[in-house]
Amino acid sequence: MSNLLSLLPVSIPSSPHVIVTDHPYLAAVLLALGSLSLVKFIIKTLGVFTQTFLLPGKSLKKYGAGKGAWAVVTGASEGIGREFALQLAAKGFNVLVAARNAKALSELTTEIESKSKVQTKTLVMDFSKLDDASQWGRFRSEVENLDVGVLINNVGRSHNYPTDFVDTPVDEVDNIVKINVNATVHVTKAIVPGMVQRRRGLVISIGSFSGVSVVSPMLATYAGTKSFLASFSAALAEEVKGKGVDVESLNTYFVVSNLSKIRKPSLMIPTPKVYVRSVLSKIDLPCGALFTGRPHVVTPYWSHALLDWLMNVIGWKMFFARYTHNLHKSINKRALKKIEREAKKQ
Repeated sequence: MSNLLSLLPVSIPSSPHVIVTDHPYLAAVLLALGSLSLVKFIIKTLGVFTQTFLLPGKSLKKYGAGKGAWAVVTGASEGIGREFALQLAAKGFNVLVAARNAKALSELTTEIESKSKVQTKTLVMDFSKLDDASQWGRFRSEVENLDVGVLINNVGRSHNYPTDFVDTPVDEVDNIVKINVNATVHVTKAIVPGMVQRRRGLVISIGSFSGVSVVSPMLATYAGTKSFLASFSAALAEEVKGKGVDVESLNTYFVVSNLSKIRKPSLMIPTPKVYVRSVLSKIDLPCGALFTGRPHVVTPYWSHALLDWLMNVIGWKMFFARYTHNLHKSINKRALKKIEREAKKQ
């Protein structure tokens, strides 16, 4: 080995002291790179904590709150969508809500009108039926003459339970893609041109950690659609940011809802009311998503923001992927046992 080392043009330093004394320029470069990385880390970390806990987001008045503008909320019959409709109405927006459940929408608009002096509209439609020209015609005719200041792309569908892609029913895959991707693009296409013309608007799409922060085995189709939303939102945001329109994708961890199948809130899992309040108070602030490297992705809720920051600081993506995979395997086993028990009862 010593003979081989003697043939090298530059001797290998035996200690950091040798690098400093014998190679001062190399030492200076390494020190500069290390210092730059440390400063960048400190600045980004301070940014995450400052935005998450101290700074307010853009005022909703910028988008027409209290000035006759409308908010359009898809998937508004329950959960996060319903809460967006309630809170945007309380901020002074007229509200158009769209979903499949006519009764739930009627109850929602009745509640809004009892609490806020705003106008409401309901639009009953199935976002999985993209070939239904009549319902999309009704949607476009309803929104084309409205001064829409805010669009909440909330409508979405996940898997019935985590399962391998090869075992996922084709109709389930099709509906997830139709609702999460195609319908969202159709809705956005119908509304954003008017926002650009008026040079005022806000588009929020409900994303997921599974599409940005962590690989989600056994939710492949759902995770893929949420990744699409993040990329779609980022590209659209760059196109319209000079035209008075802001676009962002929410990097959302779990929230109490029928979609997540979680019923009780916790430190990491807020209720829709608490979550939506945090979103509307942090408009246009990345918060925990500062470390993701994905433009126009935001993680506004405080515990989600800290988790997002921590996951990107650790950077061990495969650890999180394997943990998530094992978690989904466990959920899959429980779901299959439940299906088996229910089948025996029939």
